[in-house]
Amino acid sequence: MGRHGTIAGRKDAQDKRRAAAFTKVVRLITVAARDGADPEYNVNLKHALEKAKAVNMPNDNIKRAIQKGAGNGEADAFTSINYEGYGPGGVAIIVETLTDNKNRSVANVKNAFDKLGGNLGVSGSVSYMFDRKGVIEIEKTDKTNEDEIMDIALEAGMEDMVTYDDSFYITTPLDAFDSVKDALKAKSYEFIEADIEYVPSIEVETLADEDKEKLMKLIDKLEDDDDVQKVHHNYVGSFE
Repeated sequence: MGRHGTIAGRKDAQDKRRAAAFTKVVRLITVAARDGADPEYNVNLKHALEKAKAVNMPNDNIKRAIQKGAGNGEADAFTSINYEGYGPGGVAIIVETLTDNKNRSVANVKNAFDKLGGNLGVSGSVSYMFDRKGVIEIEKTDKTNEDEIMDIALEAGMEDMVTYDDSFYITTPLDAFDSVKDALKAKSYEFIEADIEYVPSIEVETLADEDKEKLMKLIDKLEDDDDVQKVHHNYVGSFE
């Protein structure tokens, strides 16, 4: 089990994609709101709104997305589809999409794999190497207390915690994700990451420099696509 890259590297990538993130999160909110406009009774909407807050989305944008999803049926046009394949160096990749045009999505994903040393596979070709879990990551600072984080998260139902040089990486069963997150938030801990992820059970720890560069370009190309919500992979080494 492991996170991908350093916090500094991922923060920089997130900042570069801030504008594109708005489009992705609006879609997520719109689709989640199909099941109700109140996040207290709609856990998917609750998670989508947390993502909107993480990218500093204006409240007006959030309200419009909720109204669109809950009101006029526009959200019905969107479908959630996962694509699976292998990237450079045999790295397993799962691409989560939310799209209103399946043909466009599969063409774009396949094109990215083909051009950057990967192979798009069939459903199930790599997903057996991943487990669906909650992931919470907290930056390590002078104010964070490892023992306190461990105690709070354990009591709330966490599965495991790994300590890195710059962060604490917590995994949870799906049904304990919200309880662990809320318990840590109640103690004023802020998160670098808090989401439901595909966490690799089989990991690739090292890659040749050429494969590493191609993999980074492939992930970047996929993440730049508006239809792509998230890219998961089992390379746990550094891109630096």
